[in-house]
Amino acid sequence: MMDQSVTVTHLDQAVTEWIEREAQRTGQSVEAIVRWLLVQGMEVARRQAPTQRYHDLDALAGTWSAADAAVFQQALDDMSQLDPTLWQ
Repeated sequence: MMDQSVTVTHLDQAVTEWIEREAQRTGQSVEAIVRWLLVQGMEVARRQAPTQRYHDLDALAGTWSAADAAVFQQALDDMSQLDPTLWQ
């Protein structure tokens, strides 16, 4: 993990006061509260971010014949078999 210092300036007074009160209420440092807020914000942004769609394989979609699909499915079925002796 890379430790990096970041200085945040020009915060609204209400924000600064809230952070200081939260630090005092929880017994944590102001820095710990700001780190927590950043992580929480990242999680919210990640949940709200649209899932990126890729189209680089679109040309291959639907190109298998029924025979190709059957061969592939048989290979998957073979890999799905469990060897009971491995679990003893």
